[in-house]
Amino acid sequence: MLDKSDARNSKSQAAGPPLDFQDHLARLDAQGLLRRIERPINKDTELHPLVRWQFQGGLKEDQRRAFLFSNVVDASGRSFGTPVAVGALAASARIYAVGMGCAVEDIGDAWMRAIANPLAPVEVTSAPCQEVVVEGDALRAPNGGLKSLPVPISTPGYDAAPYLTATLCITADPETGVRNMGTYRAQLKATDRLGVRMAARIGGAGGYLHWQKYRKLKKPMPIAIVIGCAPVVMFTGPQKLPIDLDEMAVAGGLAGAPIRVVKAASVDLDVPADAEFVIEGLIDPELLEPEGPFGESHGHVALEDFNMSMQVTAITHKRAPVFASILSEVTPSESSVMKRVAYEPRYLAHLRDTLAIKGVRRVAMHEPLTNLRKVVFVQFAPGVPRSEIWRALHGAATLQADIGKYVIAVSEDVDPDNADAVFWSLAYRANPVEDAQIVPYRAAGHGPKSAAQPSSASGGGQARSREESTMLIDATLKDIAPPLALPKREYMERAKAIWDELGLPALTPQPPWHGYSLGDWDAAWDVYASRAVAGRWEESGKETLARRRGGLTPGTPVKSVKD
Repeated sequence: MLDKSDARNSKSQAAGPPLDFQDHLARLDAQGLLRRIERPINKDTELHPLVRWQFQGGLKEDQRRAFLFSNVVDASGRSFGTPVAVGALAASARIYAVGMGCAVEDIGDAWMRAIANPLAPVEVTSAPCQEVVVEGDALRAPNGGLKSLPVPISTPGYDAAPYLTATLCITADPETGVRNMGTYRAQLKATDRLGVRMAARIGGAGGYLHWQKYRKLKKPMPIAIVIGCAPVVMFTGPQKLPIDLDEMAVAGGLAGAPIRVVKAASVDLDVPADAEFVIEGLIDPELLEPEGPFGESHGHVALEDFNMSMQVTAITHKRAPVFASILSEVTPSESSVMKRVAYEPRYLAHLRDTLAIKGVRRVAMHEPLTNLRKVVFVQFAPGVPRSEIWRALHGAATLQADIGKYVIAVSEDVDPDNADAVFWSLAYRANPVEDAQIVPYRAAGHGPKSAAQPSSASGGGQARSREESTMLIDATLKDIAPPLALPKREYMERAKAIWDELGLPALTPQPPWHGYSLGDWDAAWDVYASRAVAGRWEESGKETLARRRGGLTPGTPVKSVKD
């Protein structure tokens, strides 16, 4: 168990990414990013809902913390000696950055360097993750095997069982031996059996592609599910890297040193030597088992599907491990932060470097409720040619099959994190008949299913996916426009100082919070405005009196009439 004194040891101050999950927790503790909960907490009804409140309770992202529960019980009153960590991987971008060993603003560059310069893992013969090995009859004991682990229920009231969520699922291609590491949910079925869901859609799981090959061979697929290890290893799972790229080597690139691996105890796979837990087993190549319901990251409960059935052959762990779990379900969540902080810079690099589109300032994925994949904003500097804007929109929509149902271009003055500002841009800067395109034949991607969807009539078939489409919208400023009608910055800043002096409720300014020019403005109007705030507006009235004209229609712009 992680001891409080570990939080401020010299190891927690080391440079570079932490290469052990408990070292990571110690670093979070040293930086005030870890909450310790010592009162009894029911893992089946209380644990995830308690942490969920920091996402649903109106807190800002930088107020979120990792939670470490040291007194975990279940619905029957059973007590677990293993602590449970939730939010420790990506409750916030700052927590994710601690796991990467870099500043938040450097996360994207770190990923690009690691992908370009992977470091192959190094094999060791003994490892902390195998200090305790549970096999054979011990797996099938009434309270043994998986039932001995403090696995929380993620969505009490809907989930059919406790689920492994913070998973690193390791499989290997039976033809090439290339390893894949993915983050897939796993439902507890028995003390020695799991139901594992690997996405079968286009752009889906690498592990699923491996399973298809084992299915043709009519051989069970070896799998190792890692729970708790170096964050740089865990972070590779959700990133959807190229299928032939060894994610363990990419993790080495992130770490700046080869990742230590060891042969699994019961299957022919390499696993991270310093992991907290490893659950090993074989997935049936043919028989699928009903799995679910489970509260999914697309914001709906995933209903019962036929998914993979895993027979557990061994559970190995440290002598004093910490169990890791992540929040998924409705976004924002830990799983969406884990994707966002890496996906956004990767998309920006794709547009800027691969497609060589100049003037792209930022790519932002909408997180609340929509779960990143469906709505993407691309922010542009002024003056980018219309052709380049459309090229960027198409590029963002096609990089991954399940990301970019709606892709919206906005100008530099619009904050893509402010949905109200985006709607303002759509309302006044986009003409749907000219500035919107709809592209058909898109995969439905990550989203809820329902019984109304058609399904295969044969037992060996697969449910038919509903096709969708993509909408691309250019909501950038096409021409000069009058200033935004808010007081200029200096007046708003002065007013805020008075607000704070009066002790009024704390403000969280949302851009745009002051007026600024959008190009359509005349120097004479600056004179008028300066006179107005100085109380000299009558001088302007005298000047306009001398400019009165007849024969005009009310509302005629002054600038359209020559003096």
